Amino acid sequence: MLDTLLVGLINGNTYALIALGVSLIISTSNVINFAHGSLFALGAMVGWYLVAVAGWPLWLATLGVLAITGVLGYLVHAVAVRPFTQSAPIAALLATLAVSMIFDNASQMIFGPQTRSFPAGLATDNFRVGKLRFGTLDLVMLLTSVVSMSVLALFLSRHKLGQAIRATAQDREAAAQMGIPVRRVESLAFVIASILGGLAGILIGMYYGNVSPSSGYLVGIQGFAAATLGGLGSLGGAVLGGLMLGVGEAFGVTWWGDSVRPLITFGVLLGTLWLRPGGLLGMAPALTREPLTGTFLGQGRAIRLRPWQFGLALAVAVFALPALHHAYLLRVGSQAFAFALLAMSLTLLTGSAGQISLGQAGAVAIGAYTSALLVRDLHWPFTLSLLSGGILASALTLVLVTPGWRLKGHYQSIATLAIGAIVTAAILNWDRLTLGPHGITQISPPRIFGYEFINSRDYYFLNLGVLLLGCLLVSRLQASHLGRTWAAIRDDEIAARSLGIAANDYKGLAFAVGGFLAGVGGSLLAHEYGYLDPTMFANPVSQEILIVAVLGSLTSPSGAVLGAIVLIGGLEFFRIATDWRFFIYGLLLLLLVRYRPQGLLARRA
Repeated sequence: MLDTLLVGLINGNTYALIALGVSLIISTSNVINFAHGSLFALGAMVGWYLVAVAGWPLWLATLGVLAITGVLGYLVHAVAVRPFTQSAPIAALLATLAVSMIFDNASQMIFGPQTRSFPAGLATDNFRVGKLRFGTLDLVMLLTSVVSMSVLALFLSRHKLGQAIRATAQDREAAAQMGIPVRRVESLAFVIASILGGLAGILIGMYYGNVSPSSGYLVGIQGFAAATLGGLGSLGGAVLGGLMLGVGEAFGVTWWGDSVRPLITFGVLLGTLWLRPGGLLGMAPALTREPLTGTFLGQGRAIRLRPWQFGLALAVAVFALPALHHAYLLRVGSQAFAFALLAMSLTLLTGSAGQISLGQAGAVAIGAYTSALLVRDLHWPFTLSLLSGGILASALTLVLVTPGWRLKGHYQSIATLAIGAIVTAAILNWDRLTLGPHGITQISPPRIFGYEFINSRDYYFLNLGVLLLGCLLVSRLQASHLGRTWAAIRDDEIAARSLGIAANDYKGLAFAVGGFLAGVGGSLLAHEYGYLDPTMFANPVSQEILIVAVLGSLTSPSGAVLGAIVLIGGLEFFRIATDWRFFIYGLLLLLLVRYRPQGLLARRA
């Protein structure tokens, strides 16, 4: 019991360092920095390289990590935040997400994707107090965390720059009027936060004895969950939230195993956002700028495709490509059509209603597992299982997002990310139904009116047909009174409410329809693959769906199709880029947000 408590306190101190950085950035910039967790992972990997490969002493390697992560934090602000100060909040959110993907993939390419052994060089059990055993490493980690947090507290309270950070956090506009260089203060906050993240990476590597370049996402969310639990913007709350999350997670893992770790982290995050968005010691910052999407989707010259252009594209898809009789080409086309349908769920949700979902893979997973289980275990016909997967994904999406209607801006987006992760974690742990990490095999191929779809040509036409139905549905909805109501909520929810529009009801309907499309797409993928496991619906899938939608156009179903063809189809043809896939995705997303946020197929929002 005491050993578990000690582990929780040590992990909690590390989470507190990350949470301090999260709170510092949010309080000064009102930005959710998705690259924060990536800087933690980069700090851990750079520390491993300097100690294990370059042979640096631990203290010097730590200084090197702090310097490198500090510079990278400055670059994150310069590239992904500062250019979007006057833009809608979605711009910085997508830009930091893009930088996170770039950092993660670059780290894997530089250091290798495998887990590395971190030589801490300190004893782990050379002290004993009663039944509690601990080592020099435990003391060093606790002391380092406490000293770091104390130095930060003194800096913020006593130093002139620290006082400028506090003033900017309290009132950005008032601070600017008093002559405080707000942009420089924001850059400094990013540097300090990134240094704390790099230090946390070193400490975690020392404690567990191994590091991985892919560890940043979950640890970053753990830091955000700790900051949210304690109170976003409250530095004392970040420390308290980190300790509470660390202790709770340690006991949960001890009792139920490591697979429940994501459930604990995302459960704490989602529960706090639902029940007490301000956390234990703070208040959720009010979003003072325009709505989350706002004019972001309306920039650029509108492009209208003529009917003959649609007809030509359809003729190529229906006649020209299948006539080549190229199995690989048809498989790529089938995948592109499926992802176009998934991206189309965001066309309605984000492009029409202005609601961001960062966890759309959760709805995809629900549809995939529902259809697969109904066909395999209950022998339902494919068509009925396909619709059932979409309906259940729609219903569960609506149930899970409804408690968060009072959340605004980034906080609602983070809630959708947590929902998607919880769904995947639940599938992983629900062994009796989903077979957990073993996955579901022998999923029957689709059969419609006695015809069995068994080869790449069959799946190509099946996915194309469902995609065309999805395009028709989305287009009709956007042109209807319902679509115009969604647009009113997207452009100005307060004005829409003043006109008597029940905004929450209409937003719920957008989530439900988007969940249905995502569930149907998941069902198609399940039967095409013939196999499912929880790793197929991890966070990168949600990122891929989002990038496809942004690339083509968030406001147009045709844009979703174009984005899928370019991104899914294009990269499949350049197999040399496979290892750099998410680096390219991230770079492409960053360039799109910066130079063409309306997407390739611009259309008036």
